[in-house]
Amino acid sequence: MSPLLKACVACQIALMAHAACGQDVRPPLRARRMTASEIAQHPALGAIAGTSGLAGIRTLVLVGDPTRPGMYTIELLVPAHTRIAAHEHRDERTAVVVSGTWHFGYGRTADDASSKSLGPGSFYTEPANMPHFARTEGEAVAVVITGNGPTDTRYEIQSKANQATHGSQP
Repeated sequence: MSPLLKACVACQIALMAHAACGQDVRPPLRARRMTASEIAQHPALGAIAGTSGLAGIRTLVLVGDPTRPGMYTIELLVPAHTRIAAHEHRDERTAVVVSGTWHFGYGRTADDASSKSLGPGSFYTEPANMPHFARTEGEAVAVVITGNGPTDTRYEIQSKANQATHGSQP
């Protein structure tokens, strides 16, 4: 066997072993059913991986762990009059608005004119590494987000004053 062929076979074996190991990293999805009242009683967290980090936003981890490989689902409970500046996540995410009106847009800067008003039942995506922003007006909003961890949050403008504000009128 030629040295080149040996190297190719060794690379293929290494790639197959890596792929097989990668499959074992993700924990299997557990069977889980929760009523709306059970979700409401679920312990809420503050800033966790994949959230804005903004004080006042409550996060419920419904399934999985956003900091580890594998699927996760979180619910964000966002107070009225909240702005979340443009940011991005490393993973692809999908979301459904559960209650309230969520003003959501894509772009490197939060621009009210380019956001779209999404009411209960509305769906949107957060493509990996695509900047997006959001805000609430006079009512709180609940959004359920599903992604494939690990996730993170990177703001377009890193200044704390520009990251996000809570309690200010849009």
